[in-house]
Amino acid sequence: MGIPTEPIGSIPRPPELLSAMADHAAGRLGDEELATAQDRAVRDTVRRLEEIGSPVVTDGEQSKPSFATYPLAGPDRLAPDGVVIPFADGHQRQLPRLTAGPLRYAVHADRYLRAALRHATVPVKQAVIAPSALSLLYPPDGIDGYPLEDFLDDLTAEAEADIRGCLAAGAHIVQLDFTEARLALKLDPAGVLLQQFIALNNRVLERFSAAEQARIGVHTCPGGDQDSTHSLDVDYAALLPDLLQLKAGAFYIQLASEPDPDKVLGLLADHLPGHARVFIGVTDPIDPRVETPEQVRDRVLTAARHLPADRLGTCDDCGFSPFADDTSTSRDTAFAKIRARIEGTALAARELPL
Repeated sequence: MGIPTEPIGSIPRPPELLSAMADHAAGRLGDEELATAQDRAVRDTVRRLEEIGSPVVTDGEQSKPSFATYPLAGPDRLAPDGVVIPFADGHQRQLPRLTAGPLRYAVHADRYLRAALRHATVPVKQAVIAPSALSLLYPPDGIDGYPLEDFLDDLTAEAEADIRGCLAAGAHIVQLDFTEARLALKLDPAGVLLQQFIALNNRVLERFSAAEQARIGVHTCPGGDQDSTHSLDVDYAALLPDLLQLKAGAFYIQLASEPDPDKVLGLLADHLPGHARVFIGVTDPIDPRVETPEQVRDRVLTAARHLPADRLGTCDDCGFSPFADDTSTSRDTAFAKIRARIEGTALAARELPL
């Protein structure tokens, strides 16, 4: 059977799509022309992933403005001055702020999944934003006429619909992007915010059957963007025991860029639920050096010293371009790293009892 290997999500957009997005934003290109450019990029992404032997593909998030804000569209009920996320190199990302209720997703992720399925001949996974991330839209001082509990009820329902739509459309697996998990501990070292995030995510996940939960995974990383991170300095020891309480069948854990992978693997061995598989990151999207298949193989073999080989998988640490304007990694470099992950995982599988 080998060791399963999957992409995390975003892949740098081709120059033609970036130009089309800029022209559309400036009013020089219509919606139909932008949609055509997006579909070409999705088709090319799926084709290139299949050509390098990826057993599972994604759309590379070619049509998403960002991994976090795709459900939001238009200025209605949103202001631009929401939560600020600082990165280690000094740059920032800022979420919008909800100004009125009710919260409704303008876009659901099955739209992206269905576009990829039209071009794929292998299974397709779909990433969705975790409800915990969108909970940050609600302002600390509240919203008149829209209490927090009503917002959380709406958010829970919308997040469930986002996942359920992808499962119904035929997703191989639906991946919750929970990159704010580690950030929560940076913002609140006492862990209260993290516990709130996990409770909210489980509030959604518990709406699914055990069979459905087996097709849902959770991804965590320190937030790669423009070759920087927002929370790599937060110790995994404070995160993983709580993170692994989520009601999911798979966990995608950034590991290639960790300074002490053996420590993290020991934590995973101690806390991984008996029903779950862990996909370890074996390529680092923000490192410009392309890993060799042999480096990937060795990272997998190291993991297999801590965890049963039949509960292991591999992935990239993070997406390569989680925000559409992140061009810090080239498209060709991303595919070269993905090829190394696929080939290195196969090398490791030959040396492990599976």
